[in-house]
Amino acid sequence: MKLRIIPIAATAVLSAAVLFGGWFAYRHYGVEQPLDRVAQKVPGVESARASMKSDQVVLTVKLSKDADLAEVYRQVKSQGAQAIGSKELQLVAQQSDDPSLEKVWRSALFDVAEAMDHRQYTGIREAMTKLEQATPGLNASSEMDEQNVYISLHLGDHAKYVILPREAAKLGVWPNA
Repeated sequence: MKLRIIPIAATAVLSAAVLFGGWFAYRHYGVEQPLDRVAQKVPGVESARASMKSDQVVLTVKLSKDADLAEVYRQVKSQGAQAIGSKELQLVAQQSDDPSLEKVWRSALFDVAEAMDHRQYTGIREAMTKLEQATPGLNASSEMDEQNVYISLHLGDHAKYVILPREAAKLGVWPNA
């Protein structure tokens, strides 16, 4: 029996193209695109772009100044449940890089980290109140649900949104802080 290399190689390449093409098509048309459409319909979301990783769906959103971060997360999670499936939703809020707002956030980071570490979530609200008192014109708010703590800082035309997971094992370095 003599094996022919060209037909075997062509079959392998064609099979790989069909499998990977199908996977990428499913990922784009079955998960990312529907989630983009769902997120863009949520009040306060200006634009949204979803990408899928092995165990999570990352949704990058640009929020309007009056957006309610926790409500955006809840609505996207509930309305996009079919597209998300069993994967974890990670919401990343794009924001303008304002040095004064970053400095304000860094000044509260220790108090927030300590409150998260000790699961004393009222410490976050107290830290936000101290920030508002120390920084004229700052509007700071915090909200919590069973999965995350949502922090919104508004100073002038700039806003900073931070989502902190409540599970200690997932805290890590807080990549979005």
